[in-house]
Amino acid sequence: MDIAALLPQFGGVIWTILAFVIALSVIVAIHEYGHYIVGRWSGIDADVFSLGFGPVLFSRTDKRGTKWQFALLPLGGYVKFKGDSNASGGKDDEAMSALSDAERRRTMNGAPLWARAATVAAGPAFNFALSILIFMGIFMFRGEVTDPVKVGELRAVPSQSELQIGDELVEISGLPLPPFDDSEQFEAFLSELPETERLQYTVIRNGDRQVVDGPYVYPPVATQIIPRSAADDAGFRPGDIVTSINAQEIFSFDQLRVAVEGSGGATLDLEVWRDGDVRALQLTPRRTDEPQPDGSFQTVYRMGIIGGMFFEPATEFAGPVSAFVSGVEQTGRIIQGSLSGLYHMITGAISTCNLSGPIGIAETSGSMASQGTASFIWFIAVLSTAVGLLNLFPIPVLDGGHLVFHAYEAVTGKPPSDQALRVLMGIGLTMLLSLMVFALTNDLFCP
Repeated sequence: MDIAALLPQFGGVIWTILAFVIALSVIVAIHEYGHYIVGRWSGIDADVFSLGFGPVLFSRTDKRGTKWQFALLPLGGYVKFKGDSNASGGKDDEAMSALSDAERRRTMNGAPLWARAATVAAGPAFNFALSILIFMGIFMFRGEVTDPVKVGELRAVPSQSELQIGDELVEISGLPLPPFDDSEQFEAFLSELPETERLQYTVIRNGDRQVVDGPYVYPPVATQIIPRSAADDAGFRPGDIVTSINAQEIFSFDQLRVAVEGSGGATLDLEVWRDGDVRALQLTPRRTDEPQPDGSFQTVYRMGIIGGMFFEPATEFAGPVSAFVSGVEQTGRIIQGSLSGLYHMITGAISTCNLSGPIGIAETSGSMASQGTASFIWFIAVLSTAVGLLNLFPIPVLDGGHLVFHAYEAVTGKPPSDQALRVLMGIGLTMLLSLMVFALTNDLFCP
């Protein structure tokens, strides 16, 4: 049983918060452990490793003298290295003055530049590594679609299908099936299929070539619900199939897409088939800024579901090398999309409502957890990439800001003065808090 799939039955704010805390705690733990372990490898001692802030709930001191603790407020974490004045860094002049040269070497402020830079960069690097490993594991678990394509699993659909698990697809309505992994050929193939509710499938079954009857390849099915989308708010669940829009029957996902895009944002009356029952749902499509292949964005109306075929293709084991490459590529796409989105928000090309704050992230956490463990783990990987990227921004108090200070030291031969650091850290903190307030405002007031 998929425990995460039971979340909607218990519902409510508590589970949303729990999902958010779990996701954030995993990501923060990996980020801070990156700082800690690379610091240790570089000869820098840590006094405290904390998950959470505020009153300490539990702590243990290891043989190296590091205090490992859980604190009451699970909204982040930190590593306090030897010689730091506080959890956010800064030099404790009084403590540093009492140390010998050998002891100073084991502090963050007394370590060589390379050790400090490596320790700072390790946090975001570990976030990216976590994302890559999660994506790699998911790709290995899911496998790669077999060539030629075979039916792996049949979805529950309202219309009859004569296809069987294990059938090898040869043709659909007389058109030869192209390689599944060639997206351009496959999309061209789909565009040539007749738009009819029933299609003829030529398959090889038990060594014999047969022609069987089945539904349209891409029915209006929701294989996944986008968190905080119109479909999510309307009560859609994975597996739902839209059978009519405003009393007009449909059978293909493209018909659904055209109706939503042409709605102008007007509310649609839908009939949805779910596990043999038909229910009525009302859905109001939302304006959405979507990234394009050239890096630009296009504003369209969307309902917030991901479609799929009426069957799941059979898969075979994906090797670790192939899965690792796919994991790196997926992480890279998230980084590229995030930077492109930020740039277009700054230039005014897309709405700043695309920037979510803690409430939005928490709602997304709960929504992804309600769709199953795999979806929630995927979300953790996406969020880990986002956290790693955010921390690399050249803002004082963030890791990227510290790396800028280290770059300045590498060029000039000396670090910024303590007074300059205090001023810059104050500016960075103000910028970060302003960004958080702005994002929180989006959560509260954006549609």
